[in-house]
Amino acid sequence: MKKTIIPEGYKPKLDLFETQRAIKVVKDSFERKLAKKLKLQRVTAPRFLKVGPGLQDDLAGTQIPVSFHTKMGHIEVVHSLAKWKRHALGKFSFEIGTGLYTDMDAIRKDEEVDEAHSIYVDQWDWEKVITKKQRSLTFLKKIVRTIYQAIVETESVVEKEFPKLKHKLPKDIFFIHSEELEEIYPKLSPREREDKIAEKHGAVFIIGIGHALKSGEPHDIRAADYDDWHTQTSEKTRGLNGDIIVWDSIRKKALELSSMGIRVDKHSMIKQLDIMGLEDRKELSFHKGVIEEKTPLTIGGGIGQSRICMLLLQKAHIGEVQSSVWPEEVEREFEKRKIHLL
Repeated sequence: MKKTIIPEGYKPKLDLFETQRAIKVVKDSFERKLAKKLKLQRVTAPRFLKVGPGLQDDLAGTQIPVSFHTKMGHIEVVHSLAKWKRHALGKFSFEIGTGLYTDMDAIRKDEEVDEAHSIYVDQWDWEKVITKKQRSLTFLKKIVRTIYQAIVETESVVEKEFPKLKHKLPKDIFFIHSEELEEIYPKLSPREREDKIAEKHGAVFIIGIGHALKSGEPHDIRAADYDDWHTQTSEKTRGLNGDIIVWDSIRKKALELSSMGIRVDKHSMIKQLDIMGLEDRKELSFHKGVIEEKTPLTIGGGIGQSRICMLLLQKAHIGEVQSSVWPEEVEREFEKRKIHLL
């Protein structure tokens, strides 16, 4: 378990009831803006999936899903809806340029809990149908800027409603490739690099997460079967995916808000499965749909609901905006500091 650190002298700017009202303001405002800007239709999504078709996201095999048996077979609680969304876009014949979004609630029992991580994960999962021509770094950056603009506009709404909360986000987001980031900070770990670049620019999109860097290690692990992290985007860089990261001035650390990207096509699906030694997945129904080009080309991602609230409400711990289960020492510390855990 990671050590939870509450900054010395930290005092919430909103009390308990103001916080509850502000959470709704953030979620309602951002959700509307995201849907309008990306032309997304809200849909109902599953909380659990049958084992077998390959729709479950195994988070690159790093976590074991919560599962249970029913009269209908073995069921797993979702880790994310990365593959289900793409499947749904094809099933319901969404047109190019349109997409869907939904509330995704997950249980990640193996999560390392700290001030920004919980075993309960709540995020807006979204997915949008694109053309073959739009599978480019230029288009990815356009979508990233659109999402970031929705966050900045939501911050303005929150500040107007709760004047105690002043603007902290920069107007624009900075782009950098994970390989460039490693070259700038070769002696630092990926997390330390994120802290440095986020503090410098305020808001950053790190491109290309999942492929091996010059050091031989990836910036972070990504599953083989949804984000395209292998496709070459220049002479020396790979990846059509990345993370939106901002500088959290309360915690004095980088805070990841979203993992997203252009999804694998036939060629990158096969290559990435081979790289990760998962060739047997080519026979699963979802994977065959992509390889046989029966599934639409898409871009998509997840945006942390509690992370957005934590940032815009200037909170030091995710438990101040999310009701979950915390270690006893965390509960004692909050009680001692007279800070409310939801």
